Amino acid sequence: MSTSLPRARRLLRPRLAPAQAIVAGFGAVVAAGTILLMLPISSAQGRWTGFVDALFTSTSAVCVTGLIVTDTPVYWSPFGKLVILALIQLGGLGIMLFAALIGLALARKLSVRSRLITSTETKSESTGDLRRVATGILATTLVIEAATAAVLFVRFLTGYGYDVGRAAWHALFHAVSSFNNAGFALYTDSLMGFVSDPWICLPICAAIILGGLGFPVLRQLRRELRRPLHWTMNTRVVLAATLVLLVVGSVFTLAVEWDNPHTLGPLDPAARVLAGFFHSVQARTAGFNSVDTSRLHDETWLMTDVLMFIGGGPAGTAGGIKVTTFAVLFFIMWTELRGGTAVNVLGKRLSRAVHREAITVVVISVGAIMAAVVAILAMTDLDLDRVLFEAVSAFGTVGMSTGVTAGLPDAAKIILVLLMFLGRLGPLTLGSALALRERRIAYELAKERPAIG
Repeated sequence: MSTSLPRARRLLRPRLAPAQAIVAGFGAVVAAGTILLMLPISSAQGRWTGFVDALFTSTSAVCVTGLIVTDTPVYWSPFGKLVILALIQLGGLGIMLFAALIGLALARKLSVRSRLITSTETKSESTGDLRRVATGILATTLVIEAATAAVLFVRFLTGYGYDVGRAAWHALFHAVSSFNNAGFALYTDSLMGFVSDPWICLPICAAIILGGLGFPVLRQLRRELRRPLHWTMNTRVVLAATLVLLVVGSVFTLAVEWDNPHTLGPLDPAARVLAGFFHSVQARTAGFNSVDTSRLHDETWLMTDVLMFIGGGPAGTAGGIKVTTFAVLFFIMWTELRGGTAVNVLGKRLSRAVHREAITVVVISVGAIMAAVVAILAMTDLDLDRVLFEAVSAFGTVGMSTGVTAGLPDAAKIILVLLMFLGRLGPLTLGSALALRERRIAYELAKERPAIG
């Protein structure tokens, strides 16, 4: 009797699926961050922060977005900024991965369930090597952040006259924020004061790009950098798509904004090229800005919307639908236009299950953004282009803004909170859930084709 009761309790205890556990973990950290940011100790004025503003900031930090409703360097106290920094690091590493690291440190082993959940979050191909994967991700994160912080520290110290403490704090904060693609800055105008400084802009861009590649790609590059023939399809697609999108974004921004007196126009040619490249990198889900985003031309806004929606690599710190999803849709379209029957990518055939997953992720993502845009338009007097930009920025966990976020009503802020949460976890967990719930059936229905087009 005594042994059967605990067993019965275990059987009755609800068991969350890996995707559900990831969502619950992120939700718990968002809630904890909200409570901490509401406390008077977190604000510079020593007053309580409203629930919606604290929730928005916490979600933006955990989901490594960077959208803000308060001026980060002015409103938050040193304690509040530390909370934001911790939330960024937790959100970038992944809540379940962080929990796995703690478990490894304390118990020296993980349960099968913990291995499955962590494998789902990190896109690991197996659960047997999660100790090595988890510690490798942590080491990669710390090395890149430390290298970025070192360069920024020297520049702040020697180029801007910061004292050692201030230079170290600004270097650390922006290194963590950039690698995690968060976009939080300790300056009211983001990084506009450094628009022509390559020693600030380029290290931040490098950290953002590396974080946006995704941990699986970084892991393989670390092991097999000089053996590209051994790279997986995922690594090749992420690297190729990242390069193409960075070049396209840079060229488009420079072409449209070159003579814009409110953005690139006042800069010298070298600074314009730097600013154009910087904007293209930020649109890949980072969210810093070195020019006034609200003064960009409409064409640049639309192109930025596209880049933000696509995002970066899977299982990393970037958001969006992911470049792999975009690539899969492109190759499906290319195969259909050529009249092919199988979708082949880089000498390999794609599984039809991948087709369905990619299409499902995109359709749900577009639907969520459109629903949010319609709802915000109904409750504000803002133009469509600005609302669309904010919605895509929230979903893509980018953090770029046309300057209207802080003035939105609380209901609109909650909508953006939901978009940020969905954008950070939706494609990741939805893809995993779809992959894990495949069912085999013993029969097939008769085929019939509706008219298309």
